[in-house]
Amino acid sequence: MREQLEARLKLLRFEFENGQKMLAELETKQATVRDTMLRISGAVQILEELLAESPEVDEKCAAIHPLNNGATTGSPLSSQSL
Repeated sequence: MREQLEARLKLLRFEFENGQKMLAELETKQATVRDTMLRISGAVQILEELLAESPEVDEKCAAIHPLNNGATTGSPLSSQSL
């Protein structure tokens, strides 16, 4: 009987350690996703502010936007398929 209890204890400790490792990995992934979403949110806010400023933004963005192919008018995404 004692051997069975010791074997069960050993198995439970092993499973507990694996659970702790898995939880730590998930917490790391959660932090990574949270950081990524924060960066995306910041980029969205900046783009919204730029678009709200004036029509001159189209000309400014056309010169620097890599997907715009050098166009000077219209939306940088107008020629892109979504």
